Amino acid sequence: MIKRDQVVVDLGCSPGGWCQVLHEIVGDKGLVIGLDIARTRPLDGVTFIRGDIREEGTRKAVIEALHGRAVGVVVSDMSPNLSGTYSIDEARSVELADLALEFAKAHLKKGGGFIVKVFQGESFKSYLVEVGRHFSSCRAYSPDASRARSSEIYIVAKGYLGRGEAREGGRKVEA
Repeated sequence: MIKRDQVVVDLGCSPGGWCQVLHEIVGDKGLVIGLDIARTRPLDGVTFIRGDIREEGTRKAVIEALHGRAVGVVVSDMSPNLSGTYSIDEARSVELADLALEFAKAHLKKGGGFIVKVFQGESFKSYLVEVGRHFSSCRAYSPDASRARSSEIYIVAKGYLGRGEAREGGRKVEA
């Protein structure tokens, strides 16, 4: 899904490991923009923005860093500060995932991709369906490294339908 020369935005990028891998894939003609509220150590070839996706100024900074280039993939590894109460943590996780989806819908080019981490819980299925409405394919993955110790799950969506486009019925969403 991530290709050479692409533009990728990594939401919740700290400490920067994913950005490093993304830059290796997209190369020097590609663009990787990492966003996080935490400080992230600099990496050659990666633009880091420190800020909160919920703030308009932060979103504007990301748009400026794009220099007019279309976003091919949005990756979100955002995670809430854990409270220790699962229902609260899951709700906060879905809230962050919703913000990532809204960002993706606003900035992805048609056909683009979206990868988002979310905690599996009460709101997960409806969130998965909502993502699936905006992409030609959508699937949930639980990496082997995550299965035993947490309920985090990744949604991988391909083929962004475009701004203002969504499927109402007959969508193919796999869990």
